[in-house]
Amino acid sequence: MRGSALEQLLPADDGLAAHLRKSMGEVEVRLREVATDSPDPLIVEVAGYLLDAGGKRWRPLLVLLGAQFGDPEAASVLDAAVTVELIHAASLYHDDVMDEAPLRHSVPSAQIRWGNTIAILVGDHLFARGATISLNLGEPARRAQAHAFERLVRGQVREVAGPGTGEDEVEHYLDVVRDKSAALIALAVRLGGICAGADDRVVEALAEYGEALGVAFQLSDDLIDILSPPVDSGKAQGTDLRAGLVTLPMLHALREAGAVRLREILGAGPVTDPALHAEALDLLRASPGMASARLVTEQYTARARAAAERLPDSPARRVLESLCDLVGGRSA
Repeated sequence: MRGSALEQLLPADDGLAAHLRKSMGEVEVRLREVATDSPDPLIVEVAGYLLDAGGKRWRPLLVLLGAQFGDPEAASVLDAAVTVELIHAASLYHDDVMDEAPLRHSVPSAQIRWGNTIAILVGDHLFARGATISLNLGEPARRAQAHAFERLVRGQVREVAGPGTGEDEVEHYLDVVRDKSAALIALAVRLGGICAGADDRVVEALAEYGEALGVAFQLSDDLIDILSPPVDSGKAQGTDLRAGLVTLPMLHALREAGAVRLREILGAGPVTDPALHAEALDLLRASPGMASARLVTEQYTARARAAAERLPDSPARRVLESLCDLVGGRSA
């Protein structure tokens, strides 16, 4: 899937579409200003690198959509959208180091260009810039952001540590996804509602929507990493295999009775040998575990839709519902 998040959603309501185009343009300008605000030219270059490479900007768009359930013109909404995207961008710099990912947005990842240390430190710079901008958001929004950031770190630690003794591997993985991936999606729509002064019940429904959608989004990414060619995903194919990550489709595939060879390959750690990598992808694609992982993805998409149905009927709600369809179709 290519193109910006807004281009993919295409709101049917002309007024909403015009507002979102204008606001997303403002977010883009402000994002680059804030990210590259440093007296050090190297920080400026590296901090702007992935932003210049593109990205769909789902999270700031979700902030703007959440704000439609209150006052979308509230001054802090734009800052909230920029803050969430800065946190997301920072996490990408860190994730690519940990995953040894060669590509991000179809360009060499930052650690390939500048090395692990610079990539990590510039990720820290982006986190710091996000924290600075969030000072304008008010205490409830800052509290929500701090909680989400804590969850991001906890999810990353749990992913590295792996499941504990006797812990179900699938449940552990889903817990990691909820913290590491879904927390930021939930924060985005929640911040939009908070900063726009939406009713507490609306903010709660937005947060539940974002949490479920965030899980579905990550699980669809897991499937895309296995099933789709790089031209569609913008990432190297089978990145999770190369990094030694065992995702939900792999866990379901490994539970199949005939997965002896797959267990042998994945049990050895990161799959970097080209022949073994290709073999593992073929085994995964042929496994019934793919269907099982799709079913879980659909369940979370259904939860997101149920939360959206609790929101006031509006063009923004219909866009959020259409996003459920879009996420559900990404890895179909």
